[in-house]
Amino acid sequence: MIGNPYSRRSPPGVREDRSSRSTAAVEPDAASRLSWKAVLAGALICACVHEPAGLGSFAAPEFVHERVAAGPHNVLSLIVTAGVRHADSVAVRLAVMDAGAGEDIVTAAVAVRADSVRVPVLGLRPDRAYLLHAVAWGPGGTATGSVLPAMTGSLPSDLPSWAAGGPDPSPGFVVFATVSYGVVIDNTGRIVWYRRFPNGPGLNFMTQPTGHYVVRPPTPDPTDVEPWLELDALGDVTRTLGCARGLPSRFHDLISEPDGSYWILCDETRAMDLSPLGGMSAARVTGTVVQHVSADGVLMFEWSAFDHFELTDLDSAERRGANVNWTHGNALDFDADGNLILSFRSLGEITKINAQTGEIVWRMGGRRNQFTFLDTPVPAFSRQHSVRATGPGRLLLLDNVGDPGQSQAERYVVDESDRSARLVQWRAAGPGRVTVIGGSVQDLPDGRMLAAFGTAGRVEEYDAAGRVVWSITGDAGYVFRAQRIQSLYAPGAGSAR
Repeated sequence: MIGNPYSRRSPPGVREDRSSRSTAAVEPDAASRLSWKAVLAGALICACVHEPAGLGSFAAPEFVHERVAAGPHNVLSLIVTAGVRHADSVAVRLAVMDAGAGEDIVTAAVAVRADSVRVPVLGLRPDRAYLLHAVAWGPGGTATGSVLPAMTGSLPSDLPSWAAGGPDPSPGFVVFATVSYGVVIDNTGRIVWYRRFPNGPGLNFMTQPTGHYVVRPPTPDPTDVEPWLELDALGDVTRTLGCARGLPSRFHDLISEPDGSYWILCDETRAMDLSPLGGMSAARVTGTVVQHVSADGVLMFEWSAFDHFELTDLDSAERRGANVNWTHGNALDFDADGNLILSFRSLGEITKINAQTGEIVWRMGGRRNQFTFLDTPVPAFSRQHSVRATGPGRLLLLDNVGDPGQSQAERYVVDESDRSARLVQWRAAGPGRVTVIGGSVQDLPDGRMLAAFGTAGRVEEYDAAGRVVWSITGDAGYVFRAQRIQSLYAPGAGSAR
């Protein structure tokens, strides 16, 4: 909630956002829309203090200085920095000037540290004039800072644009990678946040439950070991995340933990003689390694396909080249019991692994399948992506080519005791739409799901009955992964991966 932390009421004219654990910029209702003259007149009463009853013994908040600057990575953001005394938190109230009418908006509040604060202002419109002023809260009341005029710039000329809509979209925003950018759009398709990467984001721009973006952009040097980057809400890099033992990371998936540790997919390549299997005598075989790395870079857990799988798990036709993409791990998640769920695209297999011992619990799909599939043809899925455990005995995945005529987002109910998996829901982007590579699914509240159909160029949200309730209009381009988030200020926090 934005407002005086010592009161249960929000500032006048501002609605509380109860749709998420994190707080985004709050759009006003009709009663809170102000004329720009009224906004300016109110804001000019600088450092005005409203003292809560019974708190008169506390010193009132006091602004020492304030300034506004452009955001570091996109023209749709501003930063208000301030020195402030006797305050615990500061937010920014702003009005956008449009045809003589102002729109009152309040940002998320930021905690004051050492009498200073840096407040992001996100989700703005390009080429627009704004009036901003900071609002501070503390035990002694509320103080309002000076008027800070600002102007946003123009969007980059190479930034793509989209149109989107639908009869009943979920609230919030959608995150994905495109060309040189990681972007966030609203339900109309308007870009509300972006970050450019010199060599592109590497297809996968995603959020984490810790409230950060993560991305693994490529570098020009093909011999580089490329780490993941963790970004804050402004797009600043907060740290790098890599594999232990010098292994290269895979861009497909990563899980950040609240304690700063992370689970990461890595590649290990070994020279192997595959001539007895119809391959080459000096083949370079790449297998997937899963690591759990502490916040300070200590390897805490490691699982390698070389210790648990056989080369014959891969189809013989794919073992003949000089470079063999043996397992191609592309998804990582935790089951309800805390053990790991992994997806191996090349094997057409989903594997459950004990997160403590590394032992295989079960194997589903592919040549080593241990399950009976119900209400679906066999193979039930193939070349799958974005496998997610959505509850006890429940899996959600994108079946890339399981049905020869179309790619499908599919839900399964899994019974581990009798080794059965029942297809209970599926949704496709349409007959003939197939993405052999890429794509994602995300579980949403009330039985909804968001699906990106990779190279097929479709991003759609479905309700529990399978109806399309929102989509990007036309060809969205190659969207490797799409995610819904509730807040630009804590992206991913409280959202399903």
